[in-house]
Amino acid sequence: MQPVVAVVADIREFENYSWHCVPDQYMTAAFNVSGVLPLLVPAFGDAIDFDALLARVDGVMLSGSKSNVHPSNFGVEAHEKYEPYDPDRDATSLPLIRAAIEKGVPLFAICRGLQELNVALGGTLATEIQEADGMLDHRAPSSPDQAKRFALAHSVKTKPGSCIEKIIGEDVRVNSLHRQAIDNIAPRLQVEASADDGTVEAVSVIDAKGYAVGVQWHPEYWAKTDDTSRRLFEAFGDAVRDYASQKMK
Repeated sequence: MQPVVAVVADIREFENYSWHCVPDQYMTAAFNVSGVLPLLVPAFGDAIDFDALLARVDGVMLSGSKSNVHPSNFGVEAHEKYEPYDPDRDATSLPLIRAAIEKGVPLFAICRGLQELNVALGGTLATEIQEADGMLDHRAPSSPDQAKRFALAHSVKTKPGSCIEKIIGEDVRVNSLHRQAIDNIAPRLQVEASADDGTVEAVSVIDAKGYAVGVQWHPEYWAKTDDTSRRLFEAFGDAVRDYASQKMK
């Protein structure tokens, strides 16, 4: 049977409805490159039995999103310039992350997902990082062409011997598109890759029972054509299949 991966939904408002949704690029990359069946999890927060959910899936993937993690989750006062927020997603992702790590369920966190991972384990975030001295502008360029917006824009250096370095190599180009980034890193996280301006670009969970990594960039967009992006989704798929096979024994 094809392994199943839980993907937490965003809440979006349009056509006079509230929608639970995930961008197609993440679902397609998981299905076609990781070789897993992504299952959308509605953002119902603590109404969800996370233990029961994790007993039914073989992995968890956290997608990127336009929204930022709400500052109240890491002890900072909210400000309108940090918007938009998605508190329902926060209320779903943060406890799911902690439960997945505790149970050893493979976890792959992308962009907002990496930020959620840091907050879930006690870290903090900085917002509007492009306004700080010496920082690169990690925001997407303004263009109607998505390929230009998601172009591989800058390099990151991976930590020698790290999980991410073993997957993608030492020095690669990525497409980090974000305004929020890790400020104080959670005690349980290890920095796996950084940009030239010091922005944390990848992490792993130090004491995880299973595969648990996050990247700040967007491998989902080029997962079929860029070697670095493809390797990340393949590695996640391999971890999910290993976990699923162990469950069956």
